[in-house]
Amino acid sequence: MKKYDVLTIGRSSIDLYSQDIGADFINITGFDAFVGGSPLNIATGCSRLGLQAALLTGVGEDKVGDFILNFLEKEGIETAFIPRIPHARSSAVLLGIKPPDNFPLVFYRNNAADSQITIDHVRAIDLTKVRLMEISGTALHIEPSRSAVFYATEQARLSGTTTLLDIDFRADQWSDIRSFGIMIRALLQRIDIAIGTEEELLAAMLEDASQVTIEHQQISAPTIKGDVDRAIAGVLALGVKTLVVKRGANGASVYEADGTRTDVPGFPVVPLNVLGAGDAFASGFIYGYLHDWGWYKACRMGNASGAQVVLQPGCANFMPTLAESLAFIDQHGGF
Repeated sequence: MKKYDVLTIGRSSIDLYSQDIGADFINITGFDAFVGGSPLNIATGCSRLGLQAALLTGVGEDKVGDFILNFLEKEGIETAFIPRIPHARSSAVLLGIKPPDNFPLVFYRNNAADSQITIDHVRAIDLTKVRLMEISGTALHIEPSRSAVFYATEQARLSGTTTLLDIDFRADQWSDIRSFGIMIRALLQRIDIAIGTEEELLAAMLEDASQVTIEHQQISAPTIKGDVDRAIAGVLALGVKTLVVKRGANGASVYEADGTRTDVPGFPVVPLNVLGAGDAFASGFIYGYLHDWGWYKACRMGNASGAQVVLQPGCANFMPTLAESLAFIDQHGGF
């Protein structure tokens, strides 16, 4: 029996969320301190659902690193693989909340500790004891984390560990948006399951930067033009066995290599804050997948996790428990 149900790899941060919901960013008077970063959020969501979760990230030798590790330890997430990176800083993010569709983000990731994880950090983990390894696409933006991720997928395949990629496109982390697609396409050839939004899929297959429009304060969520169906076909052609497309309030769609498509409805809620919803989806989906629920039921669980988190003013700190998710699903028509 394997020791860990899931190992997530990539970003971690202190997340400072606006206390002034509905206010323009320039008028914010205070912030609540939470934790974040897609892999950290997913590990937390999995742990609260009852899975044994571990996280590989990097934190600095600083108080923010203490803050992040303290949260993870209280959540029961394995922190033994998280190095303190000398001369690097734990990441920080400032986030505004202006429903229904304005959620500006400001990343502080210069010399980010989580981008300094190395091949040796991966080598310290026995992947034969891990059922599923989840990777964040942002980890590909710079060395040495890029090589660490590619090495991890190589070792996962040798160890019989399922690989799952959250495409996790953050435009401001890339000096050239096209380089994101180059890295993602190279990695997808090693991936069993990929998860992304329609715009993330377009970014993954992007060749022409003129197709991208980046609005002020929305740099992490640019508008990308393109043929979504063509992008889906392109991802599957790279060898991915299963592609899950997140469609927000419209639920999710699962595309398999044999051409099968499964559409899964979402849950009708009025969101307060959409940030972190995709990470919540991933944790619920992973829970269902590891319990052999089938694609429909696993995505339904993911949709339920996402729907609950959008009602909250943060990400990891508000991930639902298994009892909460099952109750939520029952209240909204069941699986």
